[in-house]
Amino acid sequence: MSINRKILVVGGAGYVGTELTKKLLNLNYEVSVLDLFIYGEKVLGEHKNLTKIKGDLRDQKLLKKIIPGHNNLIHLACISNDPSFELNPDLGKSINFDSFEPLVDISKDSGVKRFIFASSSSVYGIKSDKDVVEDAILEPLTDYSIFKAKCEEILLKRNNKDFVTTIIRPATVCGYSDRLRLDLVVNILSNLAFHKREITVLGGSQLRPNINIKDMCRAYIDILNQEEKKVSGKIYNVGYENFPVIEISKMVKNVIGDDVNIVKKESNDNRSYHISSKKIYNELGFYPKFTIEDAIKDLKNCFEKKILSDPLNNEFYFNIKRMNSIKLS
Repeated sequence: MSINRKILVVGGAGYVGTELTKKLLNLNYEVSVLDLFIYGEKVLGEHKNLTKIKGDLRDQKLLKKIIPGHNNLIHLACISNDPSFELNPDLGKSINFDSFEPLVDISKDSGVKRFIFASSSSVYGIKSDKDVVEDAILEPLTDYSIFKAKCEEILLKRNNKDFVTTIIRPATVCGYSDRLRLDLVVNILSNLAFHKREITVLGGSQLRPNINIKDMCRAYIDILNQEEKKVSGKIYNVGYENFPVIEISKMVKNVIGDDVNIVKKESNDNRSYHISSKKIYNELGFYPKFTIEDAIKDLKNCFEKKILSDPLNNEFYFNIKRMNSIKLS
């Protein structure tokens, strides 16, 4: 296998990473995964072209040992979303920010040619613009999004013809993964609708950008396969459509069952998040093929097959519960 098929996925055993790793393997990439595996190693299974490395991305000695030989690196690892970050801000900073610059520099010095970073659409903050595009002013509101924005700055400064960097600002991901999260909007609503037959919507008019996990994986692979000059130093929003929460709730009901009761309550938090993903379509021809309804159907299917163990309470499906349990430091 040629060296350009070798890729290191940092955080490759996470929600998106698990599905992305499997798709890369199906495309004959030779994949190494660096992860703490706090949700178990079984999520990835075994494959002749898969190397699982249980380790901490803050361990620079380990990075210098494992990164050489990889032509491509996709960085997904982080303490995900604001509530998880706020559970232990020092831990969040050490993983999401302090470790980033050493990872980038070691990657560059070790011969990595392509570095793709998973940032977040939350770096924009709250915008009144109808379409929030990539050159909008960044106004991150939380430490999680502030550090994502700072990491973007660090990476862009390192970009050159020998070290091609690309930044993805994803919408909230939804749908089934073998390392499933049930603490994300669409997944939360689907889980409650199926098992409780009732969902509560606070407010409802707030816009939320989402993307099916299958399309999220497609986006990373599409960028990986582009000519370097097309994606060098580029930033792309990656989302589907921006739906009001009440509309997402109705989608869930339509898929899960007409007997699902939607309870609407007033909310003082009417913040809307919305992004435009036209740039990645115009420049790379990438567009989503899977809908939010498709994601809900995939979740319903796994619920019906009873694949999950205690999906309402099991800590393995809820980041905060799991982090509390293992006392990650």
